[in-house]
Amino acid sequence: MRGVNARSAGVTPHRGGTGSRAVLRRVAVPAGVLAAVAGAFAYVGAVDPNRPGHYPVCPLLRYTGLYCPGCGGLRSAHALVHGDVLAALQDNALAVTGWLVLAVVWTVWTVRAVRGRALRIDLTPVHLWSLGALVLAFTVVRNLPFGGWLHP
Repeated sequence: MRGVNARSAGVTPHRGGTGSRAVLRRVAVPAGVLAAVAGAFAYVGAVDPNRPGHYPVCPLLRYTGLYCPGCGGLRSAHALVHGDVLAALQDNALAVTGWLVLAVVWTVWTVRAVRGRALRIDLTPVHLWSLGALVLAFTVVRNLPFGGWLHP
């Protein structure tokens, strides 16, 4: 086996720069999304939505007195940033669930990007209608007298 080396065997030696650059390129978009979400959470964590004047008031709540599915979302994010999970759930349980789903999808996306695979989420119409029904049910229940536990 004299004279056999990586080049004569048809194998190119591994160069950390080329592989590392490819991984960094594949992870750039998930990293950018993480930076944007982290920046938004940092801002909401620093600027308290419980104090008036920092954020606009929900127009649906202002003009009708009804809570939309997003009402309490900023207060919920603020509580979550400060480690108060129970207060976050009380302010907007649907938003906390959405952030958990976002975290799981982002993690799967990043792992697949590192491995060189694309993220593919195939939502059927049944999934989308079910999600819409869940958001609608949450909105209706939080505005009924017995849904006071869902008020922000």
